[in-house]
Amino acid sequence: MTTITSTSIPPRLGNILVERGFISVEQLHAALGEQRKSNSKLLGEILIEQGFATEDQVIECLAAVYGVPYSKLEPRLADPKALDVLPREYIEKNLVFPLYKIRHTLTVAVCEPTNLFLIDELKSLTGLDVQVVATAAKDIRRMITTLPDSKTFVIDDIIEDSAQAEVTLIETAIDDIGDSSEFAGQSPVIRLVNYIIYNAVKEGASDIHIEPADRCTRIRYRIDGKLYKSLEVPLNLLGAVTSRIKIMASLDISERRLPQDGRVHVLLDGRKIDLRISTFPGSRGEKTAIRVLDTRSVSLNLRDLGFAEDVLTPLSSAICAPNGIILVTGPTGSGKSTTLYACLNEIASMENNVCTVEDPIEYHLPLINQFQVQERVGLTFSKALRTLLRQDPDVIMVGEVRDEETARTAIQAALTGHLVFSTLHTNDACSAITRLINMGVEPYLIGAALNMVLAQRLVRRICPKCRETYNPPRTLRKAIERMGYAIEKFYKGLGCRKCRNTGYSGRVGVHELMPVNDELRDVIVAGGSVAELRRIAGSYGMVTLRHDGFRKVREGLTSVEEVIQVAGEIPALHEKKTTNVRETTTNLPPLPDPAEMAAAAAES
Repeated sequence: MTTITSTSIPPRLGNILVERGFISVEQLHAALGEQRKSNSKLLGEILIEQGFATEDQVIECLAAVYGVPYSKLEPRLADPKALDVLPREYIEKNLVFPLYKIRHTLTVAVCEPTNLFLIDELKSLTGLDVQVVATAAKDIRRMITTLPDSKTFVIDDIIEDSAQAEVTLIETAIDDIGDSSEFAGQSPVIRLVNYIIYNAVKEGASDIHIEPADRCTRIRYRIDGKLYKSLEVPLNLLGAVTSRIKIMASLDISERRLPQDGRVHVLLDGRKIDLRISTFPGSRGEKTAIRVLDTRSVSLNLRDLGFAEDVLTPLSSAICAPNGIILVTGPTGSGKSTTLYACLNEIASMENNVCTVEDPIEYHLPLINQFQVQERVGLTFSKALRTLLRQDPDVIMVGEVRDEETARTAIQAALTGHLVFSTLHTNDACSAITRLINMGVEPYLIGAALNMVLAQRLVRRICPKCRETYNPPRTLRKAIERMGYAIEKFYKGLGCRKCRNTGYSGRVGVHELMPVNDELRDVIVAGGSVAELRRIAGSYGMVTLRHDGFRKVREGLTSVEEVIQVAGEIPALHEKKTTNVRETTTNLPPLPDPAEMAAAAAES
C-alpha cells in the first residue's frame, strides 16, 4: 500500500481512510482538489458524493480521528428506558439517539462527533454526563423509526415478573361487560396476554389465533405457514383476554356484535413489533386474530429471499426501468409485500421520489414516502393513486389492484412515465393478464404498460439441524425424471428441538417469472387465452413455479411434498398411476359368454 507523508496530505481523516484501505491515494488527491474548489464542503462529504467511500467508512475513521467509539446501531443495543431522557422532537431534529443510561452517564449515538455545541447542549438538557458513540446518519434515522408512540406497550418488564411469579388464572365467570372490562385490567390477564405475544414472537409466529372452543379458549400460532396449538386456557377467560387486547388496540370493548380492526405496537428486546388486531363474533364468542409484523425476521434484500439467478437477473433489470408496470401475484400470505418492499429498497435513493399507497403499511422504510388508505373517509386506492400522481413521483407502489378504477389509474401512471409496482391475487403469472381483462381493462392498454409478472409461493425449508438424505419411492423418482428434472439426492428433516419436531424451519420463496416481450404483447392485445400465453412464455424459457420448486428440491432447501402443495400434482406421476390401472384391467381373465353360463346352469 502506498504511504502518505504528513507533509503532502495534512488531513488526518484522509490518512486513516487510505491506511485502512477504504480509498486510494489518487481518490484522496481528487477529493482534496474538489474540496479546495468548493471551500465549504467537508472532505468526508466529498468522498461520499463521489462514491469513493461509504458513510459508514467515513464515520468509522472520524471516530478514530477524535478518539470516540464507533458502532453500527442495532435495536438490541438501545435500552427502551433511556428513550424518556430526550424528547422525540429533539431526537429527530438533531439526529441523536440515546442508547442507555448508567448512573449519571448517558451514552448517545451521534453522526457528528465533532459537534461540541451539540454535546454541551445534551449535557445541559439532561443534567447528565454524556458519552458519545459515532454512527452513520442513516442508522440513526432507521432507529428513529423504531421509537414508540402513544400506542406502544413495553412488555419486557412484565415477562420478567412472569418468570419469577407463576401466573394464576381466575376461574370466575364473566357475564356482563362491566365485569369483563374490569377483569381485563387485572394483573394475571395482562400477564397472560403479554405471554401469548411474547411467546409468539419468540417462536417466530406470523399470526396468533385466539378462538373459543367447546370447553376452552384455544391459542394457536401460525409458524412457517402452518397452525400449531400453543396452549389452552379456561373458556370463561375469553372475554377478559379479548377485552385486554381491545384496550391495547384502542377498540370498543362494549361492541361484541360487529367485527373490529385495530393495531398496536409492542416493545420486545428493544425493538418495535407491530400487531394487527382483528376481532370477529362467532357462535361461541369473539375470535381474535393477530398478525405479527416483526421487522427483524424479515430480510429486505432480494438475494436473501430465495431468488434463483435466472429470476433475479431479469427482475433486477426490470426494477430499474424508467416506466411500466411490474406485478407480483399469489395468494394471501405468499410474501408479495415483502418482495415489493425488497424491490423498493433496492432503488430507493435521494435522487428518486418513491411513494407507496398501502392498506395497511406493514413496514416503514427509509427514503420512501408511504401513505395509508383510509376507506372510511373516502381515501381509496384509486383516489390516493390519482392524488399521488400530483406529488411528482418517480416510482409508485400500489398495495393491491382491487378494481377497474385502480387498475386503469395504475396503467395510466405507467404510460405517462412512472414505474409502478403492484400485486394481484392470481394462481400463476399468465392468469394476471386475464384477471386485468376481467376487471374491464382493455387488452391494448395492458400490452402497452405491462413489463413483467412475478408469481410466487412460500415453501417450508428443511431444517438444517436434522436434515438427511433418503430414498424416495421409485415411482416418484421416475415421475420427476420424466418431467426432465435430474435430482440425485433427496432430503428430508427428521425433526428436532429447533424445528419443533416438524423437520422444517423457516420458509423460502418459489417463483415464476414472465417477462413481457413483443410477441407476448401481440398475443395480449389479440386477447389470447391463458394456455396460449403460457405456451409462448414457455418457448422463451419462462421459469415456472414447478421448475423453480424442483430446483430447490435438488439444492436440498425443501421437499417434494412442499413443491407439490404449491405447484400441484406431478403430471407424470398421475399418468403413471392411470397406466398401471389400465394395464391391470386388461390383464384380467375375460368374462364367460352369457349363453354358455345359462347352459351350464341348466345342466347342473
